[in-house]
Amino acid sequence: MSSYTVWGKQYSVMDSNDGYVARGTASWYGEKFHGHKTSNGETFDMYQMSAAHKSLRIPGYARVTNLDNGRTVIVRVNDRGPFHGDRLIDLSYAAAKKLGYQSRGTARVEVASITVKPDGSMFMAGQPFALDGQQTVQSAAGGAVAINDGQDANSGLFVQLGSFSSRDPAEKLQVRASSLLDNPVRVRSVDTASGRFHRVQVGPFQDEGSARKTQRLLDTKGFSQSIVLTDSH
Repeated sequence: MSSYTVWGKQYSVMDSNDGYVARGTASWYGEKFHGHKTSNGETFDMYQMSAAHKSLRIPGYARVTNLDNGRTVIVRVNDRGPFHGDRLIDLSYAAAKKLGYQSRGTARVEVASITVKPDGSMFMAGQPFALDGQQTVQSAAGGAVAINDGQDANSGLFVQLGSFSSRDPAEKLQVRASSLLDNPVRVRSVDTASGRFHRVQVGPFQDEGSARKTQRLLDTKGFSQSIVLTDSH
């Protein structure tokens, strides 16, 4: 929908999330809405990294930065809100906790949209990845954040989290894993005799010990079916 009405007030939905950056107040929501349907029909899980926004197109992704402590999370925007006062975004309990404001209720944040093109290229706040796969985004809060999706890595070991025939679930898993790890997470598309598959992989790692350490960490976070492989597999 290009617009919708809540409590008698009309809100407009953006034509595109490309280039969106804004600063404002973030709140969070949790148990009261846990298990209910979000605005796009998904089930709200307070322990997943998700968010509600009034005007971003959904579903979508965004990086949210706590301007008071510099912490960042990547969230899936799949709901509408918040509709109280001048709040900019409503995060899930898990996202608010990672940003360090769940006990206070609100925080000053910067929200930068993340968009993925059909060819797999990623943009944050309208800025594309450089040819070497790394993007430096200047934050309105000051400083720069370097991001690498690993698409340029041609050697080393990777921890593979899953393989999908469709790209959308692979991208969802990529964003989820990125929100939990400091390591780069990529979606690698591979053509096989059975068709094209989109593999979600963490890395590269220079040695097996480092890869196994991350694999054990992922296991504690619910990724129990991961495998270690080389880039050629």
